[in-house]
This record gives sequence, C-alpha cells and structure tokens, in this order.
Amino acid sequence: MSNELISKKDLLDLTGISYGQLYRWKRKNLIPEEWFIRKSTFTGQETFFPKEKVLERIDKIQSMKETLSLDELAERLSPLSAAGVELSKNELLKRNIVTNKSLELYVTENGMTESFPFDQLLKVFILDKLLSSGDISLDEGRMLLQVLKEASGTLGQSKHELLLIRKLGVTSCLLVNGAENIIVDQGSKVTVRLSVMSCIEELKTNL
Repeated sequence: MSNELISKKDLLDLTGISYGQLYRWKRKNLIPEEWFIRKSTFTGQETFFPKEKVLERIDKIQSMKETLSLDELAERLSPLSAAGVELSKNELLKRNIVTNKSLELYVTENGMTESFPFDQLLKVFILDKLLSSGDISLDEGRMLLQVLKEASGTLGQSKHELLLIRKLGVTSCLLVNGAENIIVDQGSKVTVRLSVMSCIEELKTNL
C-alpha cells in the first residue's frame, strides 16, 4: 500500500466533499482519527491523509450513504460488528468468498473445522487474496498462516499491516502495528504491504 500523503485541501478539491462532511465522518468514526496527520509546512500546521486509504474510504462512503445511514455505515465498517459471523466451508465456496485451494491449505495447516468464525475466515481471506493475486507461493502461504496464527485474538484490533520482504530469494513475513514507514536494506524488497483493516472491510462487504 502506498505511503503517499494528500493534503486536506487537495482531498476536499479532489473528492468534492465539504469540510463539514469530512469532520462529521470523522466524528462517526467513518474515517479513523489516526488518518488525520498533522505536519509542519512553510505556512504552518497542515493536515494530511494517507492518500490511497482515504480516497478508497471516501469512495466507499459515497457509494453506500444513499442506502445506509451514517450510523449504519459506521457499524458496517467496524471490525467488531462481524464478531458473530460464522460460515461453513460449503457456504464459503458457494458464495465465492474464498477459493477451495486456500481453504484446503488452511485446513492442512490448522486442522479440519466444521465452520469458520470471522477471525478464522479473515485469515483464509487474506491467504486467498495473496495466493489469487500471485503475490505469494504456497510455501509463503504456510509462513503467512503461521504469522497470522501468532496474532490470533488481536488481528484487526490495531493498525496492523502485513509485510512480505524478499532478499536473495528468501522471504520473511511480518505483521507490524502502526508502522508509518518501513525501511529495508538495499538488497531487500517489500513485495507485499497489506492493511489488515482494509481486508476486514473488503471481507465484510463480500459477506
């Protein structure tokens, strides 16, 4: 995910929303507090946002606000609102939420389960997203599942980002919390940087 920032003025101009709308959405937690980044400039203090994240969020809000109230939108975008979701393997496949390949790998690594509560479903969804895009191999998928397993109970409760770093053909998988900038040595390359919160929102939309 890009670390490029956009100023508040440019954001309002680009999206056509008003200052009042922006801060009303902030009060409703539709736009997270931590996305409002205060920085010093030659004109004083200005507010910036993570460009890719905030534009995606505003597009989502605008597309849904005609059919949902702001409170309903906040509920939809909150990771906690999916806590009671539980689906069987057949339901997941029938609704094309994940592929059989990802489910089989998850079951192989974690054991057979009759149904998938949301925390397990999120792990399969992240795995499937990266396998389907070709960003990771099956071996890297196993490594990913081990890292996600270590984070059980806290995944999605903070600003977690998933990183895959490759160096000389060797892959490392990291789950970081609140890292604004990731700096690696010259021989390493960050091949995947994925927001867990974005995955939660995407998964809930699919559900």
